[in-house]
Amino acid sequence: MRSYSEQARELLLELGLIDLHIDSFIPTRLFGYDLNVSHAHPRNPNVFFGQLDFPRALEQGMTAGMFSITTNPIGTPTYRWEVFQKNLRNLKTLIEGSQHPVGWATTYSEMKEVNEMGKLACLPAIQGGNSIEGAPELALSIEDNAITRITLVHLTSSGFGETSSPFRFISSTRGLTRRGMELVETMNQARVFVDLAHISKQCFWDAVSVHDRRQPLIVTHTGVEECTPHWRNLDDHQCRIVAETGGVIGIMFERSFVDSGNGETLAVDVVRHMEHVRKVAGEDAVAIGTDYDGAITPPTDLREDGYVELVARMLQRAWSRDQIAKALRLNFERTFKELRP
Repeated sequence: MRSYSEQARELLLELGLIDLHIDSFIPTRLFGYDLNVSHAHPRNPNVFFGQLDFPRALEQGMTAGMFSITTNPIGTPTYRWEVFQKNLRNLKTLIEGSQHPVGWATTYSEMKEVNEMGKLACLPAIQGGNSIEGAPELALSIEDNAITRITLVHLTSSGFGETSSPFRFISSTRGLTRRGMELVETMNQARVFVDLAHISKQCFWDAVSVHDRRQPLIVTHTGVEECTPHWRNLDDHQCRIVAETGGVIGIMFERSFVDSGNGETLAVDVVRHMEHVRKVAGEDAVAIGTDYDGAITPPTDLREDGYVELVARMLQRAWSRDQIAKALRLNFERTFKELRP
């Protein structure tokens, strides 16, 4: 009888996978990390990047991924805007110049075209709205409407709103600012995903109050409080609100966000969070947002072939083929087609 891992690898290649949050462009910019090379698997838990690259993504059946651009919050808004534009160009050049079957995509139809050519579709995204604080028209200033999503805040509060991280106390900003509300409205106008990861509770609800509820909200990388109490995780009410807009919630691979408190953190703990989202918000709201290469420490068995091992645990816990397909790819595809056809 084939092992769960063998079945999972075959299933991934058949069904495909979309990862809602990949930070691999950060070590590429900072340390020259080469996404075109298959790197040794990071067995050392203190190694915070090297978790993903194009070859390993393709080997595990990835059909699309949101590759985030993160900008240092230090510096003037004008400087950060200039750096962001440079990083966006560099990311596009990296993807279009790769020797591997990967392609640039900013809409659902472009993603499907890239997939039909047998390529992995790379969807550009912003992590932390501080990148565009200096833009003359916020999200509308981004050339060719190239960005598919913006995470409103990151690890520090900004002119747009309040982070959920402990660093929020170094700023007087609370909730979503007036300019943050303008940003949400502008993103709705440009049909850019509003991503509510990293955001404080007050800021979350402020954003919900001004968001066009006819468009899906997303939370790209998070855990859930009911399973693991943590300042970054969503409560059940937040999960339901995202689902009510037709949006999805990506469960991430950082062990402190999914830890069960029962010893070693494993892939089954990530699955447990996905199952809780399914329970309180429905199976159409479940997705994956690993945060690979975002200075995370994944559960022990997700450091090598993490997508395979995640699906193996889903199979072991009697997930149906349809439930797995939705969580891996179909749920986000539905929201992407709706927002950016």
